[in-house]
Amino acid sequence: MTRFLISLLAIAALAPGQLSQGTWRTDLSRKSIDLDELKSGGPPKDGIPAIDNPRFDDVKQAAVWLHAREPVLMVNLGGETRAYPLQVLMWHELVNDEVGGVPVLASYCPLCNSAIVFDRRLEGKVYDFGVSGMLRHSDMVMYDRQTDSLWQQITGEALVGELTGKTLTIVPSQTVSFETFAEGFPEGRVLNRQTGHFRPYGQNPYERYEFNDRFLAPVGNVGLPRGVRPMERLVTVTVGKKTKAYTFHYVRSRKVVGEDQFVILHEENTLSVLDEKQIARSKEVGSVGVFSPVLDGKRLRFREKKGHIEDKETGSRWNVLGVAVEGPLKGKRLKPVDHGVYFAFAWLVFRPGTRVVGDSGNSLLP
Repeated sequence: MTRFLISLLAIAALAPGQLSQGTWRTDLSRKSIDLDELKSGGPPKDGIPAIDNPRFDDVKQAAVWLHAREPVLMVNLGGETRAYPLQVLMWHELVNDEVGGVPVLASYCPLCNSAIVFDRRLEGKVYDFGVSGMLRHSDMVMYDRQTDSLWQQITGEALVGELTGKTLTIVPSQTVSFETFAEGFPEGRVLNRQTGHFRPYGQNPYERYEFNDRFLAPVGNVGLPRGVRPMERLVTVTVGKKTKAYTFHYVRSRKVVGEDQFVILHEENTLSVLDEKQIARSKEVGSVGVFSPVLDGKRLRFREKKGHIEDKETGSRWNVLGVAVEGPLKGKRLKPVDHGVYFAFAWLVFRPGTRVVGDSGNSLLP
């Protein structure tokens, strides 16, 4: 582990020269950033291999090798639901897939804890993506294989190349425990570890990263609010053109955070993948879901009661998937609201004007 980190830090140097090597065809005359902002993450182009032909297990098969509390990135499209375990994504970072007839890109940058799903279609054309080997403000820089344009993973925006200025559409997704996914979608499919590559899946090469304040790659100026750690998780919620963020510590201590246009629900039983070497032994951080509180034209008010989440109007119990699991509304589902979960530094370096509610508490422990 120590050797891995030393290597990563030592080679986090300027990366523009990397674009003149190997098979890059990027049009460097078109760019929206200074190329000096690109840093080498260590591996060369495709040194971290994206998954292009994903294979899947059913829930019962996945339970043999995937711990119940490990996090999975979940997407539901066209009646099809898939889960991408972060223990696999952290070694590949990108999965080119198709869900419910929609070409999607499941992405995860471990350094930013940014798990995002994108639509791979842009102006009628489907693009395939790979890992460039470069970082910007510690966030993965992707590239598309059709034009070799470079893309910022956390924003989905093309930074350099023919497609500069274009932005990928985000597909609604949620990161929850495998157990929660399996209970909510027993017919769902789970990305398995038959990737064609040998990796120590289930192990975390970024040991103790989440619960200390040491960056592993260069980051620009970050205006962190007082009391908020760089690696504190933020729940960011976007309604219209406005984004508001809440620290995980704030949400976790309340279980329910209600606003006029959305409600954030928190559930325990989800582990960090960026803590212990063996992910299954890591600290629990929980997971969140963000939903519209309006159901069938009526606004519900939610609260935590005796360790569960219920609505005040009917007393029905709800889970983090926004589904009523007990009570008069059993089986009803709330409409998801666009949100994300990222480390504070990662979101704020790209969206510095975001209002942040809460702090990190008095401890590095969750």
